Amino acid sequence: MINIRKSSERGNSRIDWLNSYHTFSFADYYDPEFMGFSDLRVINEDTVQPANGFGRHPHKDMEIISYVIEGALEHKDSMGTGSIIKPGEIQRMSAGSGVTHSEFNHSKTDPLHFLQIWILPEKTDLKPGYEQKSITKSTNKFILIGSRAGQNGAITIHQDIELFVAYLTANHTVDHTFKNGRNGWVQIIKGKIALNGQSLAAGDGAAISDESKIQIQCVADTELLLFDLAP
Repeated sequence: MINIRKSSERGNSRIDWLNSYHTFSFADYYDPEFMGFSDLRVINEDTVQPANGFGRHPHKDMEIISYVIEGALEHKDSMGTGSIIKPGEIQRMSAGSGVTHSEFNHSKTDPLHFLQIWILPEKTDLKPGYEQKSITKSTNKFILIGSRAGQNGAITIHQDIELFVAYLTANHTVDHTFKNGRNGWVQIIKGKIALNGQSLAAGDGAAISDESKIQIQCVADTELLLFDLAP
């Protein structure tokens, strides 16, 4: 079964420096039918105006992943980490027993466009941690960028999950098999695809359950994330 979450149906929070779209319930946006999916709790698509951002704030017991689409994300946290995340990189912060951090648009002239993703950890009160890695790009295949084992250059996510990115060119097709009744979520960042024949475009997501295999046909050049999730 494939349940499509259209971009236009997401929640939206807008203030003078931030435009945020919420795939799942978040902050003041509440939809009891979209509280998360499997261990995936938050997918926020944020556009932050130059020289603005989120001041220091706390988190606990959450795996927080940042994926920059355009611009540069400046990160600082109570573990002493300070970094700039750019397109082509993936960042993971394990909030664990408790951490504070801030996130700002590093540029004084250009907007920042990024996804913030929250995943429920398999254990509470983990030691807080930080990781940032470059993605080795290759077209028309799924590239593993996050997993419990952190193998093959992926970041380590403290949950039974595999996170893939794909950069697809028009008229190419890729397949993915879900083993042992596992679930999936596809999030379209750019472009247009057909997922098992159903059309998805930028900002759309799809919950996948009771499907042993999916086929993605690229209609227009596409960038997407695929979460392979526990049943």
